[in-house]
Amino acid sequence: MHNPWRISAVFLLLLACLYPVGLWLLLRYQSASPLMLTVGLAAVLACLACGRDLRALGWQWGDWKYQFLSYLIPLSYVAAAYIAIWALGLGGWYDSSFVEEIRSGYLLDGWSDTAIIALHFVLTGTVSMVLLLPAVLGEEIGWRGLLVPALAEKLSFTSVALISGLLWSIWHWPLMFLGYYGNAESPLSFQLVMFSLCLVSMSFVITSIRYKTASLWPAVVFHMSHNAFLQKFYTPLTEAGSSTHWYADEFGIAVPLAATVFAVIYWRKGVGEFDRDRA
Repeated sequence: MHNPWRISAVFLLLLACLYPVGLWLLLRYQSASPLMLTVGLAAVLACLACGRDLRALGWQWGDWKYQFLSYLIPLSYVAAAYIAIWALGLGGWYDSSFVEEIRSGYLLDGWSDTAIIALHFVLTGTVSMVLLLPAVLGEEIGWRGLLVPALAEKLSFTSVALISGLLWSIWHWPLMFLGYYGNAESPLSFQLVMFSLCLVSMSFVITSIRYKTASLWPAVVFHMSHNAFLQKFYTPLTEAGSSTHWYADEFGIAVPLAATVFAVIYWRKGVGEFDRDRA
């Protein structure tokens, strides 16, 4: 029987060692995918080093219901956040230059703006999701495939969700310190707080579903849905005003607060269901 503290420590040590390599590859190829894949590599190596069966990472697909939930929850909180931004005049609906760029890229000169936006929404939720799969799977093998179930052997649901979420967010911090991730307008300290709140909130939902299904795949779907709709649709579609950077994306107020609503719901469910089972 493997020691959960040992395998968690080995995973984090390997992750720290691989980070410079992943960062160099990111700069070399201008893509975050190699850096994200180092998380999965660290998890696989940790399993091999500690004698853990790779099947324990959660490869079974599980109930489709949880895949659909994992797709819809990020879409719901991201959409709610941006509808609030548009309704309150904190950002504009919509950036016509972005729509024109899409129109040109799709070679659909005769289509209306509404039709272009609708098509882009559909493609974001399908094609863009699939294109994100390799990199997101690489990350999730580590965070939810290995770390969450390892921590769950010793800690409460709240501790597992909080610690794994904080580690997930801290893993991104060097990119923000170096200016490769975030925005140039708001203070870095503000962005770090909002970004970390967003990822920790996501972690509570994903951890609950991971416990419920014993599957890695809902976490992958959740992560892909969040990234695709936020980064490929809602953020670029929003016309930026003088204060939009305080509210939009993962580095502003709106999305983290909307995600927190779901975090509270799933935290209460998790404590009631999983900690009771531990007792």
